[in-house]
Amino acid sequence: MSGLLLSRRSITLALVIGLGAGTVACKKPGDADTAGAVDTAKIAEEAMIYGFPLVMNYGAMYDLSLNPKSSQFKAPPNVLANESRVFTSADTAVVTPNSDTPYSMLQLDLRAEPMVICVPAVPKERYYSVQLIDMTSFNYGYIGSRTTGSDAGCYMVAGPNWQGETPKGIKAVFNNETQFGLTIFRTQLFNAADIDNVKKIQAGYKAQPLSAFLGQPAPAAAPAVDWPAIDKDKAKSEFFSYLAFLLQFIPAQPEEAGIRADLAKLGIEPGKPFDMSKLSVAQKAGLLAGMKKGNDRIQAAARGLGTKQNGWDVAKIDNTRAAVNGDWLRRAGVAQAGIYANDYEEALYPMTRADSTGEKLDGSKASYTITFPGNALPPVNAFWSVTMYDGKTQLLVENSLGRYLINSPMLGSMKKNPDGGVTIHVSNKSPGADKESNWLPAPNGDIYMVMRLYWPKLDQLEGWQPPAVVKAE
Repeated sequence: MSGLLLSRRSITLALVIGLGAGTVACKKPGDADTAGAVDTAKIAEEAMIYGFPLVMNYGAMYDLSLNPKSSQFKAPPNVLANESRVFTSADTAVVTPNSDTPYSMLQLDLRAEPMVICVPAVPKERYYSVQLIDMTSFNYGYIGSRTTGSDAGCYMVAGPNWQGETPKGIKAVFNNETQFGLTIFRTQLFNAADIDNVKKIQAGYKAQPLSAFLGQPAPAAAPAVDWPAIDKDKAKSEFFSYLAFLLQFIPAQPEEAGIRADLAKLGIEPGKPFDMSKLSVAQKAGLLAGMKKGNDRIQAAARGLGTKQNGWDVAKIDNTRAAVNGDWLRRAGVAQAGIYANDYEEALYPMTRADSTGEKLDGSKASYTITFPGNALPPVNAFWSVTMYDGKTQLLVENSLGRYLINSPMLGSMKKNPDGGVTIHVSNKSPGADKESNWLPAPNGDIYMVMRLYWPKLDQLEGWQPPAVVKAE
């Protein structure tokens, strides 16, 4: 959810998982084997839930910053990459992206030393945010309009091994509990003509090692890493191998002692190869069964993140370690719904796949409307939007207008209702020239829509609900 960034290798394990050597032979296990299978299945289920966001994050990390041959590659670690455009249907490395704000992205490698992120002064009327995310998908801090204000400043991000005092010239220190992490900059774009202003702000974003910031000699470089290639098929078949590899960069926290001990029982240990051959036939069967059950629970958790309001699931996400508090299923559910989701103070996410009657949204069968009354527009300090995705892929939908969303900066060019509100027309085909200003193009099939309320007015949310999606007559 960049708002809801979700890795395309969404490991939505419909689970025909081959697992190579894990293919199960036709053998009736004995009692001992059966007991081993049961234990293995339970551990595998929990390992699937615990490891899901880690492997999903690695898939995006590999495409965006580790594999220069990827069509989605942005920049290597510790190099800031600015995208002076909004995402379109051509962007496929992540799903459920926002198309409101041009992104700047920075993959942090904090092994050798901390990194310093500097931001320029940003006009108060323009929203921006810098979201700090660790390798497990936890949010661990924000820079930007809501949290640090619009003034210029420099901030330090330190890894788990750093100890020291806050250096001079640093406004605040953010502590990443993992050795790598994604940083997502979002800079509000008001309209197409505004892009040069966004570029000027992006040019003011800086990232450099602490030694360079202080004008001191750099410490010894961290050792090179042999990053394993990953794709959606490998993410399924080699899931536990990836998990074991990644754990070496993720120091265990106190609440992880139990799950880490269980992982070790299966041979899933930080930085060590995972050897399926050491498992019995029954254990391999248990592994597959556990993975499937874990995946089923993740899918259910993703669907149950929010409260139902007029057919929308309104997700009030707080994806910090403190809020999750060892509830790995909750963390995995957020990752499946939209990895890199903002915490609710930064952005609130109503999501829907159904109309007001509960019927699945389908652009091949119907058209729809969403009407915002003039006195009930989403309560935000920044802006709001409604973005359209293909219901199967969760990617932006190619269309004749090149329009992927309706947002509040567009209100001035939209037709108003008598009460000052607006009606959005949701359909695969144009609703007609007279309604095209309010048209949100939909796929010719399953529809998934996400509303984003950036910097919501929390004190006004209790009396507000997203309007129902109504099937057009």
